[in-house]
Amino acid sequence: MSQLSRRSWLSLAAAFPLAQSVLAQSVRRPAVANGRRYLQYDVFTDKPLTGNQLAVFTETAGLSAEEMQAMTRETKFSECTFVQPPEASGTDVRLRIFGPANEVPFAGHPVIGSTFALADDGVIAPGRKEFTFGLGIGPTLVELEWQGDRLQFAWMTQQKPVFGPTLNAPPALAASLGIEPSMLRPGVLPQEVSCGSPFFMVPLASRAAVDQAVIDSRAAAAMFEAAKITRRGLFIFTTEPGPDGATVYSRMMGVNEDPATGSASGPLGCYLVKHGLIATEKAASIVSAQGVKMGRPSRIHIKIDVTSGEISRVRVGGTSVLVGEGRLRAS
Repeated sequence: MSQLSRRSWLSLAAAFPLAQSVLAQSVRRPAVANGRRYLQYDVFTDKPLTGNQLAVFTETAGLSAEEMQAMTRETKFSECTFVQPPEASGTDVRLRIFGPANEVPFAGHPVIGSTFALADDGVIAPGRKEFTFGLGIGPTLVELEWQGDRLQFAWMTQQKPVFGPTLNAPPALAASLGIEPSMLRPGVLPQEVSCGSPFFMVPLASRAAVDQAVIDSRAAAAMFEAAKITRRGLFIFTTEPGPDGATVYSRMMGVNEDPATGSASGPLGCYLVKHGLIATEKAASIVSAQGVKMGRPSRIHIKIDVTSGEISRVRVGGTSVLVGEGRLRAS
C-alpha cells in the first residue's frame, strides 16, 4: 500500500476518532514554561457556562502587583484572585482580587469562587464550618455547607450597610438607562448603599423594563454631576415575580455588564428591607436572578438579619462549578 499523503491522513483523522488520537500524539507542542496554575470557575451557578467567570491562581509566590494585574487582563474576566499566605491574625489566607484596570479591595463572586477552589484543592478541609479571607477591606468570614466531602454552598458575611444619598431625577435617570420615566418604580427613590462597595440601587417597575435598559455612560455621568453625587454603578432591579421564583430580577449596569455582582447583592437586600419592598420575615431568603439578559443566568442568595428594627447582619451566598484549569505565564 502506498504511503498516505499528509492531506489524506488529515482526511482520515477527521473521519476516524482513533486516527485523531494518533495524530494528536504525533504533534509536538511547546510546554508552558514557568506557568502559574489556575482553576476556572463559574460562580453563583451550578451549571457550566453560566454565572460569573473567575480564575483562581493558586501558585503566586514572587508575583508582583503589576504581574497579577497583567495576568488578569490576559484572561479578560471581570476579576481574578491570587491566593497568598495569611498576613493578618485570625485569617486563613490573603486573597488579592484584581479587575482589568486595578486591584479591588472587596468583591463578591471572587470570594465565593475562591472558597470553592480552596475546598476542591483540599486547602479547606471537608466539613469545616468557617473560613476567613484577608481582603483589602480586612478579614471576611465565609460559612460553609457540605454534602459529604463536597462543598455545596458558601455564605460570605458583608459589612453592615451604609446608606448614602438618594437621587430624585426621574427624567435624567430614565434617559441614562434608555427607558421611559414611567418604567421607574414609583414611591421609592434610588439610593446609594454600601456593604463594602457602594452602588446605586434603582428599582424599576417590571422585568421588561430591566431587560430594556441600555446604559448611556455619558448621560449617567452628567446626571451624577448635576446632582452633586459621586458617580456609582447603577444596579437596576424589579420585584415583579417571574417563573424562576426569584425575589428580584436584576442587572448591573456599568461599562461592561456583570452577570453576578455579589458585592452589590448585600446592598440590594438592605435596600429592599429598608424601603419595605419585601416583608421582614422574608429578608433571610432573598434570591436575585442576575445575568439572564446577557445569557449567563446567576442565582445569588441574600440573608439580611434584622434585630430590633435594625439590620444587624448581611450575608451573600451561592455555589460555584469548576469548568477549567490550566497554567498562565507571568513573564
